[in-house]
Amino acid sequence: MHTLVKYFRTMPPVALIGASNDSTKYGNIIFRDLKSKGFVVYPINPKATSVEGVPAFHSLQELKEKTQVDLLVYVIPPKLTLESLQVAKELGYKKVWLQPGAADAGVAEFLDTNDFQYIIGACVMVESRDLVAS
Repeated sequence: MHTLVKYFRTMPPVALIGASNDSTKYGNIIFRDLKSKGFVVYPINPKATSVEGVPAFHSLQELKEKTQVDLLVYVIPPKLTLESLQVAKELGYKKVWLQPGAADAGVAEFLDTNDFQYIIGACVMVESRDLVAS
C-alpha cells in the first residue's frame, strides 16, 4: 500500500482545495463524505465564507497561518491545481492527493520534480470507504 494511503487512513486533518456548497460538485460530495467518516476537513474556496456550515479558507496562505494540516486534497481543474501546487511548495506542503480530473502531465511532472509525496487519480472516498467515525 502506498505510504500516503497509509497516512490518509490514520484520518489526519485534510484541506480540500475546491470545496464547494454546490451539492452536484465533487468538491461538496467529497467534503460531506469525509466529514461523515469523522475526518476534520478544512474547505479551501476563494469565493466561499463557509462550506456546509464549516468556515472556509480563501487560500493556502490563510490555511497555513491559522491551522496545521499536512495533507492537501485537490478537486479542481489541472491548470488551477498546478498554480496551487506552486504556492503549496513555497509554503512547505509536501503531501498531496489529486482526485480524478485534478491532474494532467504537467501537474505530474511538477510533483515529480519538486519532491512531493502524492497520489494521482485515486478517489479519497473509495480509499476511506471502510473508515467510520469513532
